[in-house]
Amino acid sequence: MTPKELKAQYRNERLAARDAIPADERIEKALAMATHGGDAIDIEPGTVVSGFLPIRSEADIRPLMAHFRARGARLCVPIILDKSTIVFRELVPGAPLVPCGFGTSGPGPEAEVLDPGIMLIPLSAFDKTGHRIGYGAGYYDRAITRLHEKGLNPRLIGIAFDCQEVPSVPAEPHDVRLDAILTESGLNFVSEAIG
Repeated sequence: MTPKELKAQYRNERLAARDAIPADERIEKALAMATHGGDAIDIEPGTVVSGFLPIRSEADIRPLMAHFRARGARLCVPIILDKSTIVFRELVPGAPLVPCGFGTSGPGPEAEVLDPGIMLIPLSAFDKTGHRIGYGAGYYDRAITRLHEKGLNPRLIGIAFDCQEVPSVPAEPHDVRLDAILTESGLNFVSEAIG
C-alpha cells in the first residue's frame, strides 16, 4: 500500500470513528480540550491564534478560542479563497459570518487578514510523533509553507479526539510535523527527538 493509500484508509477509518461519537459526548470532550489547553498553551497578549469553526463532527473549540481571547489573543479562522488557498481572517465578536466553502463559515472579505503565530489545526488522524493527516486537500500544508516563506514559524497544534490516533502516519516530504496535539485527554507536546 502506498503512503497516499494508507493515509486515505486512516482518514476514512478515523473520521468514521469521530462521526460515531455521540454529539453530547463530543461537547464534553471539546470542553475537556478547553480545560487542558486553555492555560497550558503559551499566549502573550496580541498573539494571533487561528482556530476554526466546527464542521461535521469536528471538536467545537469555540470555548478554547474564547479563553484565548480573554487572555488577549487575536483570533482568526481559515477562509477558502480558491481550490488551493486559504487565508486567515480576523474573528471579532459580533461580526457577521458568511459561507466560505467546504461547509465552513467565517468573517467576510472586509475582515483583516492575519498571519497566525499559533495554528489550531483540525485533523483526520495523527500519531504520537506529531505527523498528521488532514482532509486531503492540502490547504494547511500550503498555508504553512507560505508562512514559512514569509519568515514566520507558527506553532502548530493539532486538534482531534483520542479515537483519531493511529500507530504511525506515513510521512511524505511535504508534510509538516505538529508541535503539539490537543485531545480530550490533554495537551501533548511532540519532542524534537521523536521522528
